[in-house]
Amino acid sequence: MFKLKLLINQWLANVTRRLHNSFYLYLSALLTVLVLLDASVFHVGENMRDRAFDMMVKNRIMVPKPDADIIIVDINEASLSAMSAEYGRWPWPRQVLGEFLENIEAQQPKAVVFDILFSDPDIYNPDSDAYFNEVISNTQNTFFPMLRLADASDHLSQVTPDMIPGITRTGLAADENSTTKPIAIVLPHFEAALNSQHLGTHNIYPDKDGIVREYRLWHDENGWVLPSLPLSVGKFVGKSSDTLPQNMLINWRGKPFTYQFATFSDVYTDMASKVKKRLPNEFKDKIVIIGSTAPSLFDLKATAMAKAHPGVEILATAIDNVKHDDYLKVWRGKTPYIFMSLSLIWLTALAFFRNVDRDKVTTIFSSSQIILITLSYLAINFTNTYLDLTGPIAWAIMYFSVAKIYALANDRAMQRLLANDVESGKKGASILLMPIMFETREPLSDSILKKLQHKIEQEIQHQGTVEILKGTQSGIWGLFSDMVIVSWAYRHDDEATATKTEQAAKQLGEQLSRLIQSTGIPTNTTARYILHAGALSTEKPMANQWRGLFAQAIIKLDILEGENQ
Repeated sequence: MFKLKLLINQWLANVTRRLHNSFYLYLSALLTVLVLLDASVFHVGENMRDRAFDMMVKNRIMVPKPDADIIIVDINEASLSAMSAEYGRWPWPRQVLGEFLENIEAQQPKAVVFDILFSDPDIYNPDSDAYFNEVISNTQNTFFPMLRLADASDHLSQVTPDMIPGITRTGLAADENSTTKPIAIVLPHFEAALNSQHLGTHNIYPDKDGIVREYRLWHDENGWVLPSLPLSVGKFVGKSSDTLPQNMLINWRGKPFTYQFATFSDVYTDMASKVKKRLPNEFKDKIVIIGSTAPSLFDLKATAMAKAHPGVEILATAIDNVKHDDYLKVWRGKTPYIFMSLSLIWLTALAFFRNVDRDKVTTIFSSSQIILITLSYLAINFTNTYLDLTGPIAWAIMYFSVAKIYALANDRAMQRLLANDVESGKKGASILLMPIMFETREPLSDSILKKLQHKIEQEIQHQGTVEILKGTQSGIWGLFSDMVIVSWAYRHDDEATATKTEQAAKQLGEQLSRLIQSTGIPTNTTARYILHAGALSTEKPMANQWRGLFAQAIIKLDILEGENQ
């Protein structure tokens, strides 16, 4: 086990030593390939918006107000209870809804939308059905839902596109047989509803996690456009559908029960009463949606706003979005996703490759992610645009995390080499130290010293370690000047490396004045250095030997200064 640990440490150290900063470019190239594959094949990062979207839309500061002209007449639990004595439990005879529709129409609403699927006749009350059908035929603004069943059931259906009133053909049909290809769909039972051509699907399709975030405005049925109820109502009230997407990201108006609600039983009772308590023009010029929020009728969906959102209010929100053309536009797609992801990855890679101050890189990177998230949050508050930056941010965090781990491993590569060399029973390792001491009236700032540190790291041709020792300690430690210590470590029997290391140290000494001037260090600063070679032995603790080598180098530097005076 011990030998295996030594081999692993040796391998890791050699990898980091051989790759050095080129690793950051290789990593960015790998992630570039992964981003391109994801954008064209997998679409994982491109559609990572769900959780971030839910959090942002639920915690918006600027929430759009619901349309005051949309009123939901609610068949709630109170209505079911109040009407049960005379009409029984749901479903009630269609005469009830016929009377209700007839009285509502007397107030001249802009549209009446049923969120109730009338799929079958009431065989026990045929006269009731006939009355309801007659009332429908006398209206021009009543809308009814259709239910699009699963495609897998199409072959069982006898309904073809040309049998559905009001739908249009785009001219882009896949083949000439598209007219006769059946569609599995449930149409309204009433002839008057079909003749009105005011039909639309009211299907609600949740995302894979079961959360409703989008509303499908139309279905493409082999070149036939099957509209939804929101689209049909929107066209009726004057909204053009030319630019609407097939799947609309819903711009929520708030939590459930944000719209105006009127209890069905209260309105129905007031209509039949001689003494009216409600306003006579309560529904004039309104879009009246008749549906249910009763839990017992099971029309509740999980949405980005709530775990149980009434389906009728989802329909109302979709109609509101279409009417005002303020559904959420999503800034995503393949091109923006690739551009943003690769920009973040390569900018981060460039910072690591050029040895930019790691503290600065961490600060800038963290700030950029916060800025991007804030920008997305502000956009969804003050505009109707959702900037889907979740995928690019995830790729950037992935790159930064791996690069940060590698940078730490690269810093410790020399320590691994030295530890492995000593623990494996060899004679030891050779060390070359180059302390560079600065003497100024005022201590040098951290930023200047770090800038010089990075310039030296870029300058040295052979791998070494560059550390900073600040001269701002208290007490006698304040006698130390600001200092940069460059150290090289190599195998004791590697003469070729020893020669390269000595040449790298001498070359650094020749370039030192130029490097100092380029960092902005005050001109009255005195800098001096010395080269000191030593060795680490297996017979003594490594820490003690490091301290001894450092002390010898400093003493040697001071002695050299005394000889020059």
